[in-house]
Amino acid sequence: MLLEVSSNFLLYLQTNLTVVREFLLLGFQSRQLLRNLLFLLFLVVFVATICGNLLIIILVSTSKNLHTPMYFYISQLSISDILLSTNIVPNLLHVLLNNGGTVSFIGCMTQIYFFVSTEGLECFLLTVMSYDRYVAICNPLRYSSVITNRFCVTSIIISWLMGNVFSFIVTITSSKLNFCGSNIIDHLLCDLVPLLELSCSDTFSVHLEIFVLAIPSVMVPTFIIVVSYIYIVVSVLRIPSSTGRQKAFSTCSSHLIVVSIFYWTMFSVYVFPKREQTWVSSKILSLLYTVFTPFINPIIYSLRNKDIKKAIKQTLHKHISRNKH
Repeated sequence: MLLEVSSNFLLYLQTNLTVVREFLLLGFQSRQLLRNLLFLLFLVVFVATICGNLLIIILVSTSKNLHTPMYFYISQLSISDILLSTNIVPNLLHVLLNNGGTVSFIGCMTQIYFFVSTEGLECFLLTVMSYDRYVAICNPLRYSSVITNRFCVTSIIISWLMGNVFSFIVTITSSKLNFCGSNIIDHLLCDLVPLLELSCSDTFSVHLEIFVLAIPSVMVPTFIIVVSYIYIVVSVLRIPSSTGRQKAFSTCSSHLIVVSIFYWTMFSVYVFPKREQTWVSSKILSLLYTVFTPFINPIIYSLRNKDIKKAIKQTLHKHISRNKH
């Protein structure tokens, strides 16, 4: 009797708990015309993102007047933006063209790994950049002794390592979950939140792990950025002349805009999601920090920056002079 019950239970597991080997990303379920327009928009944004960020990297590496810590960090941010875009957008374009698309289990975990690592890297980079601006404005006489080449290289290595280590831990834990029911992800990419909702395993330990890892990777960097800008604002307000205040604040305004966009979208989706927030609004918000933020970053840093404008003009002048000769 016991053997019969056991065999029936095993048969039930085999028939009803089929192991998920691939996921179906729904993307935007809409008319073909709208999806074609979105495809063209995201394709243009993707090409512009790669070109804009590559331009920043080339200018910083070739122009001597951009060989400073701040521009070194900006070039690293551009590398992060390129990695994020190439991880998300090509698959998104495929999903739009086909009104949905399948992704293998390994492919989904790979996308999560690179997504989490690049987002974590950006958190750390923006934090180091805010500290750089704090030292430059609040302690300008000590800047060269504090923000040294060694400090820059060390902070970048630590940022890359921490981003990848945290991502590795989250990805390994997520890959050990069981997926035995629906394989439909109502999203644009393989993201942790909708993926955990599909799992038939107990996800409490994963949620706890993500919360613990969020303290050093999100909460602490956010605290450092806020404190840095409080000191920056106080120091700027103490400057007697209005031109001096404007000049001092202009050196960190671009960074402040990038930080605001990045953290506002990330906190809206992951930290303080509204109860009435639908999957459509969640998708739109995710587009802001995965597709449009990497596109906007080089524009903000180039259009609002005199040094980068000067470097572009010098590079174009050299190129034109070589062609003439």
